[in-house]
This record gives sequence, C-alpha cells and structure tokens, in this order.
Amino acid sequence: MAEIRIMRIGHRPQRDKRVTTHVALSSRALGAKGIYVDTEDRVLEENVKSVCERFGGDFFIHTGVKWKETVKKFDGVVVHLTMYGQKMNEALEKIPKDKDMLIVVGAEKVPPEVYEKAHFNVSVGNQPHSEIAALSIFMYSLTSGNALYEDRNARFTVIPNERGKTVVEVPR
Repeated sequence: MAEIRIMRIGHRPQRDKRVTTHVALSSRALGAKGIYVDTEDRVLEENVKSVCERFGGDFFIHTGVKWKETVKKFDGVVVHLTMYGQKMNEALEKIPKDKDMLIVVGAEKVPPEVYEKAHFNVSVGNQPHSEIAALSIFMYSLTSGNALYEDRNARFTVIPNERGKTVVEVPR
C-alpha cells in the first residue's frame, strides 16, 4: 500500500484540541504517514510529537497548512470523508491502493470546493458521527488494520493483556 496522509480542515484550537489530537493519533495508529492541519497550533504539534517520541514511528504533523494548495498539489488520490458521499464499501472497490492517498477530514462545515476537488467523496454510514470514528473505520477497512501492532522502534510499548495496563520501556 502507498503512503496515506491526512488533511484536517477547520481545526479550531480552543474548541477542537482533543478531537484533532485524536484524529492525529488514530491516523497514526492505523498507518498514516502524517497529518496536515489547516490552522496553526503549536501545542497540538508538541502533543502529537511527544507521543511519537515515546511510542515510535515516523509520523509527522504540520499545522498552519493551506488546504487548497495541499489538495491541489497532492500527487495521488484525494479522498474526502463525509456523510454525503458514496457508500464506503462501494468506494473502497474503486479507490486505487497503489497510489499515495490524502484523506480529507473536516471539523466544521466543509467548503463545497472540497467535494469538487476530491477524487472520492466517501460516506462512512449515513448517521451523524465523529470524524474520529469515520477516519478510523475508513482506514481500518482500507488497510485491514495491518499497522495496529507493527513495530515502530518505540521507547515504550504497550503489552496487550486481558486485565490491567502494561507499558514497558524498550531496552536500547
């Protein structure tokens, strides 16, 4: 599978800080290479980078990125997640897996231009839900969840177990 990147549109730092953090962390856990956020937010950047330093991987975050320019210049497939698009299962059959992908996720009302510029407008269900859920469901379906347990050369790792929380420092 080619690289997946996320474009977060409409981030409002005071209102959306936890939601956008979770969009970034979910995309990272499910194998995205990085996230662009249209509003500059250094605190968000530091929080996500901190997780990457502790739990590994080469995920990037850039804030203050112009979405129109990013979408226009992107050399690959642009997928916009929206309640109003084509059913996800139908779209997944058509979306090329061998091309880099930019997944656009909105926070507030998404400008009509996003619908026009996207190669695919994909609906993850037809009921109101969060962008975190939509992104996670879509990426899991796209990648079969392959990245969830991959080795990321981390300082810390979580050991799955039936009860309790086990986080261990990885010897270097």
